[in-house]
Amino acid sequence: MPNPVNKLRFGIFMPPFNSPPTQNATTSLQRNVETIQLMDRLGYDEAWIGEHHSAGTEIIADPLTFIAHVGAVTRSIKLGTGVVSLPYHNPLWVADRAILVDHLLRGRLMLGVGPGSLPTDAAMIGLEPSALRPALAEDLEVLLRLLLGDGRVSHKTDRYELIEAATQLAPYSDPVFDIAVAATASPAGPILAGKYGLSLLSLGATTREGFDVLAHHWNVLEAEAEKAGRPTDRSRWRLVGPMHIAETQEQAIEDVRYGFDVFCDYTQKTLALPTFRAVGDTFEERVAWINETGLGVIGTPDMAVAQIQRLMDQSAGGFGCYMMMQHDWANWEATQRHYELFARHVIPAFQPSQRRLLAAQEWARSRHGELDAKNGAAIQAWTDKYAAERKQDETTQA
Repeated sequence: MPNPVNKLRFGIFMPPFNSPPTQNATTSLQRNVETIQLMDRLGYDEAWIGEHHSAGTEIIADPLTFIAHVGAVTRSIKLGTGVVSLPYHNPLWVADRAILVDHLLRGRLMLGVGPGSLPTDAAMIGLEPSALRPALAEDLEVLLRLLLGDGRVSHKTDRYELIEAATQLAPYSDPVFDIAVAATASPAGPILAGKYGLSLLSLGATTREGFDVLAHHWNVLEAEAEKAGRPTDRSRWRLVGPMHIAETQEQAIEDVRYGFDVFCDYTQKTLALPTFRAVGDTFEERVAWINETGLGVIGTPDMAVAQIQRLMDQSAGGFGCYMMMQHDWANWEATQRHYELFARHVIPAFQPSQRRLLAAQEWARSRHGELDAKNGAAIQAWTDKYAAERKQDETTQA
């Protein structure tokens, strides 16, 4: 099925997965910054950065602080929180900080919100996993009122209290920056995105559970939007999945011997997230878990194109942005090569310039024989004319 979005956008979703935890955290964070700088130079559109507080691998505690820093050392890539775990915070401070960063970045900020993905984070502040999605729904309404300047806000929960609260500044983006809600397998995210007319971040798009409900999630969003009288736009739907590509599949598999097993161990033994848990005990079994289940790609650019097309078909109408999940599967050199290959050979397959280039090539080839003959004849005629003139000049001089 063709994508109704003319130009598919591309980016990265960076939790970040900096594993193993024995490595230097400072240089890991610097590598995260340099990854986004590289993507900015290569023309990627977006980078989303996560918030986590435990487990020793996803080490960015405040994506807004990180984004403010990265914004100063990049030029055009848009930067989003992927995501702010809204139930952990007072919505007033989230609104205030987001507006500040929106001004600092001159409109390049995107705000993603979600319930929080690490149960160990919530446990440290006394929140039960069952309370997080209801809290997100309650807090999101408060946050939107604050961001949009919807009068003074008074609201009380067992986690915070607001008394005639308002932000001092309006957003730099008019009327507000792009706001997205995270979704994995449950319909909670699509319900909120539709109700408030927000973007959707399908973080589990390639997992078995997420892939199966992909089109259903958009249907839920559209149904909620219709009830609320809000428009929908598939270009605001972003899908996430893991990849590592190289010139050959054999090379890609060899590349990920560097860190793939450590990542898989993290999902199996530390990350309490059943929908994203590696299958297998051996390296070979785990590579098969990625490639044979459709979760992602460890392979070639052609395999990456096929995976994105598969998601497009499953979405039953297309989406606006594909984001690669950041990881430390390969060393830094191979990782940079991955992003370069993706930019050169995968991104163009879903954008209009390649269609025009191929059409131009096809047209030129269809005229090749005719124009080649005409051009050859013109060159020969000019050569003959020049030779005749030289001969005449020589005769005259003699």
